Amino acid sequence: MRKENSTNTLNKENLESSCGMAYAIAILSGRWKLSIIGYLLANKKLRYGELKRKIEGISERMLISQLKELQADNLVERIAYPEVPPRVEYKLSEKGKSLENILNELSKWGRMNYKENYS
Repeated sequence: MRKENSTNTLNKENLESSCGMAYAIAILSGRWKLSIIGYLLANKKLRYGELKRKIEGISERMLISQLKELQADNLVERIAYPEVPPRVEYKLSEKGKSLENILNELSKWGRMNYKENYS
């Protein structure tokens, strides 16, 4: 956790506010965020357990953390139903959906260039 007034924090905030690429990388960075977004793009809405099953290797703690960060950045919406047992679903916000074309292009680039380095 960074100190709010540290030079490092202020530099990060300044960079992200003046550079769109830095902002995008900051909110999408994290080992699992792109996978979460990808599954939500493909499935529209998913329950927590469904996400957990689809993302092989992610811990519960990490999934919860990444979902909270995505919610804080307004990329994912959490829908809680007042039922017993409780039911929660996650879906992409409009802001999250706006990443679809960019992520498809990034995926295409990754597939093309992965072969180059790992064949």
